[in-house]
Amino acid sequence: MEELYSETQQAEPDPLPAPKIIGLTGGIGSGKTTVARFIEEFGFPVYYSDDRAKDIVNENEDLKAKIKELLSDEAYDENGLYDRKFVAEKVFNDKDLLDRLNEIIHPAVRVDFEDWVSAQKKYLVFKETALLFELKLNLQCYKSVLVTAEDNIRMKRVMDRDGKTYREVQAIMEKQMPEKDKIKLADCIIYNNTNLEDLKEHTEKIIFDIE
Repeated sequence: MEELYSETQQAEPDPLPAPKIIGLTGGIGSGKTTVARFIEEFGFPVYYSDDRAKDIVNENEDLKAKIKELLSDEAYDENGLYDRKFVAEKVFNDKDLLDRLNEIIHPAVRVDFEDWVSAQKKYLVFKETALLFELKLNLQCYKSVLVTAEDNIRMKRVMDRDGKTYREVQAIMEKQMPEKDKIKLADCIIYNNTNLEDLKEHTEKIIFDIE
């Protein structure tokens, strides 16, 4: 028997296509976070991987146990919160230990990001992360956007912002992937060598040129 449909019945709407994931990265002092804020102003959602990781290491009990097993109970302070200073000092000159820590944290961040993407409605979503190329996360993105600036400009910004010495900033920069290597890997590059007005204009052009 044929099914009868009333005039008031409507077909189910087609599901929205999955958004395109754009990776956003940049070294210390590049202005990556400022660019991310501009992108939000333009109406696109941004997932802040590094900020979410800070929350997840405090929220996920299984993660906390694994981190304590790797780094000792001192990885968390007397209030049970992740001790970033202690952890940073432990892993700064120990690449193997840093890699093992990342192997614990990043899968949890990946799951959190996937849940976040599934709730988005825009055709483009942005994943802000400092380690886009180092962890080959760009291979999971539709496009990658690099925010960069001349080394001396980046260094001065960090010294002014964080009160660090030249040598302290230099040591951090030397631990990061060289800018020339990131430039080779990036699909789009935002140069941040001048002022905020230029940076916003350049960001807008890059973002709206992505198809």
